[in-house]
Amino acid sequence: MSTPQQKARVGVDIGGTFTDVALEIAGKLYSTKVLTDYEAPERAIVQGLRDVAKDAGIALSDIGIIIHGTTLATNALIERRGAHTAFITTEGFRDVLEMRSESRFEQYDLDIKLPPALIDRRDRLTLRERVDAAGGVLIAPSDADMQALAEQIEAGGYDSVAIGFIHAYVNDAHEQRMREVLSRRLPDVSISISSEVSPQLREFERFNTVCANAYVRPLMQSYLDRLVKKIHEAGADCPVFIMHSGGGIISVDSASRFPVRLVESGPAGGAIFAAHIAARYALDAVLSFDMGGTTAKICLIDEQTPKTANTFEVARTYRFKKGSGMPISIPVVEMVEIGAGGGSIAGLDVMRQIRVGPHSAGSEPGPACYRRGGKLPTVTDADLLLGRLDPDNFAGGSISLSTEFAQTAVLNEVAQPLELSAQDGAYGIAEVVDENMSNAARVHTVESGREISKYTMITFGGAGPLHAARLCEKTGIDRFLVPPGAGVGSAIGFLRSPFG
Repeated sequence: MSTPQQKARVGVDIGGTFTDVALEIAGKLYSTKVLTDYEAPERAIVQGLRDVAKDAGIALSDIGIIIHGTTLATNALIERRGAHTAFITTEGFRDVLEMRSESRFEQYDLDIKLPPALIDRRDRLTLRERVDAAGGVLIAPSDADMQALAEQIEAGGYDSVAIGFIHAYVNDAHEQRMREVLSRRLPDVSISISSEVSPQLREFERFNTVCANAYVRPLMQSYLDRLVKKIHEAGADCPVFIMHSGGGIISVDSASRFPVRLVESGPAGGAIFAAHIAARYALDAVLSFDMGGTTAKICLIDEQTPKTANTFEVARTYRFKKGSGMPISIPVVEMVEIGAGGGSIAGLDVMRQIRVGPHSAGSEPGPACYRRGGKLPTVTDADLLLGRLDPDNFAGGSISLSTEFAQTAVLNEVAQPLELSAQDGAYGIAEVVDENMSNAARVHTVESGREISKYTMITFGGAGPLHAARLCEKTGIDRFLVPPGAGVGSAIGFLRSPFG
């Protein structure tokens, strides 16, 4: 058993396909991968903790700290499966979420389609109140109006409420009063106010951020409560901290109140990991390429520091362009994320062209080669047929891959309709996903005013090293680096992150 001075530190990253666990003790690193449990993600974490502790020869009670990152909040926003949420705003500003900033991300597209508002119009309510830009009260809300809104919220059966008033970032008195009225009448309803979630200018971004926070808060609060309980019941009686999108670490309580700050927590850990490697090898221009089972993340790291921003767009819908996603105003490690991972599903479109993603086979049922019931071909199936994966040593030998199942899936869905061999079909799938990722990388560097060919790529994630060489060839990058622990890079990054 370890002494108190030798307590282990553990990083846990939940991805769309695998849950990665990295344990560090006495200068040694141990890691494992467990298939993500969609029904109860905390079960996979506990299983991963047990596996990695066994490898390290310690008990769960010897763990001193657990740092966790997750894409659950992001996935809930992308898939629109959050809580039944209402939004209360200033009278006259009900449609700000729909009007957005009125900018067009594609100027000449006459059929441009903006992403739908997170909160439907019928769920957006207004209060007669107004504060000016200096914080002075122009119209004070009446108690009768606020009580009437509370009655509407109760009648609507809402699980969560977002409150965002004009200029609340300089004077939040009206938001506070509205919350007090709701809390007294509906103590079990989750309430988020914009002056706490995102106290800054620009009402569209601020309103959207508080709505996103309210939308995922019940889900994340329930998950984090279950997670801490299960970890402690398993025997790891240690503090649990959460990675936030800006690359720092916060408490579970803070994460439960402001879950929108977790939208890029897993990928932020990957950027910290890449920055740590860049510092070790004195690399000043690095492109971090993290390709997991569900998504690929690309981040620029200049002077060994990840690029950061105060606004992030979730789920860009139009060729990775700014303005086509859902803006979230929080400190964030800036990166572009696309639906291109090992589990991304391949098929043919109406023009008989190969398309890959954004839908993923995930861990349930997973790629066809996993033998878990998946029938559709994925990038992992293609990589297996191209000889990039060892079928007997995948995920440390925990999963035995079937070349026969992969070949059948690729033939049925891609190769035979195009009169190709399974090998050529697999090559086509790999080429399409590599081209998607290289396009995203080029767009991201151009938007940042950088020349991509001058960067060194640091690649990690379960699928990153398999595709790095071709990605470098397509983008003009002349060298890439695969660091130790690449398969669980984000989890290791959590262990290198600062508090706060």
